[in-house]
Amino acid sequence: MLKGILAISGQGGLFKLVSEAKNTIIVESLVTGKRMPAYASARISALEDIALYTYDEELPLKDVFKKIADNTEGGEAISHKSSNNELKAFFEEAIPEYDEDRVYVSDMKKIVQWYNVLHKAELLNFEEEVVEEEKTEE
Repeated sequence: MLKGILAISGQGGLFKLVSEAKNTIIVESLVTGKRMPAYASARISALEDIALYTYDEELPLKDVFKKIADNTEGGEAISHKSSNNELKAFFEEAIPEYDEDRVYVSDMKKIVQWYNVLHKAELLNFEEEVVEEEKTEE
């Protein structure tokens, strides 16, 4: 589900990996659809490698998005521009086990914004994940 989806430091929104070259990659914005180069010097994070701190373990971002989707009944989450208290309340309801000492409001804003971008782009397909897990178990 999150394979090939990237966050680039200094660039708003999320990007889909289009192609790779020697010192650069070509990405496409999920918001505008515009393509651009991302250079090796940029801080690029793959969403599939990001996790959220909880009291017990680190929760992969795809599982965080699944919990948010369950909490919103598959709809959009609150705005990332909501107040700090609203964001904290939303996280406490959707992901009650998140580590309040290590997850900052800035992290919450990013996660909610990413969730909403992926939701609008219809890239949150959790059924796909279940099918893959069943194949792995067999």
